[in-house]
Amino acid sequence: MKVAACKYPIGEPRDFAAFAARQAALLGEAKARGAQLAVLPEYLSLELAAMFDDAIRGDLHASLAAIQPLRDDWLSLYAGLARELGIGIVAGSFLLDMGRGRYRNRSDFFAADGGHLWQDKLRLTGFEKRTGVIDSGDALKVFDAGGVRAGIAVCYDSEFPLPVRAQCEAGARLLLVPSCTDTDAGATRVRVGCLARALENRCFVAQAVTAGEAPWSPGLDTNTGEAALIAPMDVGLPSDGMLVQTRGSEAWAIAELDFDALEASRAQAQVANDRDWSAQYFPTVLRARLERAGDHETAAVLARA
Repeated sequence: MKVAACKYPIGEPRDFAAFAARQAALLGEAKARGAQLAVLPEYLSLELAAMFDDAIRGDLHASLAAIQPLRDDWLSLYAGLARELGIGIVAGSFLLDMGRGRYRNRSDFFAADGGHLWQDKLRLTGFEKRTGVIDSGDALKVFDAGGVRAGIAVCYDSEFPLPVRAQCEAGARLLLVPSCTDTDAGATRVRVGCLARALENRCFVAQAVTAGEAPWSPGLDTNTGEAALIAPMDVGLPSDGMLVQTRGSEAWAIAELDFDALEASRAQAQVANDRDWSAQYFPTVLRARLERAGDHETAAVLARA
């Protein structure tokens, strides 16, 4: 499967039609380059706030409320593009009103056959907690993405091993990571998380990122990082895990992911973190104990005496 992960420069669309035209052109480029699955970045929906006046788009709470009437247009746009282009699309994330002014950071997946499902972000960053209106999701999912089982980990979720492990134990061999980070440290954390999840689970990872600056938005003001496709670090695979990543103004990181070769690599693997995962659970390592230097040696001497 050829997969494309986007490095998405935040724009300032004047209306939904302009936003839709850009999405069509961008995803059309990915399709023209052979992509069968395309991943857009987290918080993409906040770009829609640009079409409102300064009082709304400059206030996060007002922005979230203002974009809610565009939810149906959002769903129709990406469902239509998935069908027309014949590709699967992870449409970044949409901060969706769940009632009483509480929002979830929802990543929608649209299949080429018209199917639609989603994964809500499970863990909130400090920024999301400080908004006072964003809640975490309560379900972890895997799904079929064009014949490959996949799971979504929205940005910060990629930094936690156990939920991704659960997705991989449910058959996922491709982790899709829409992300948005505003510092180099944040970009590094998510990238390290993606590399670690690929290593632990012997799976591919596709990470999309936001790019550039949007001083008009309190949620998208500064954006860092590179989009990438990542593999486990082992024999027959890249030694640093990097299949491809964007550089400079490149919009897409695109690579052919060979899932048969991924499975076959188990036979010659230098390490088998995925198969050895359960070895972490033996009783003597469930809790660490505090010891003082020399305790065991002294006890052995006394026993011999």
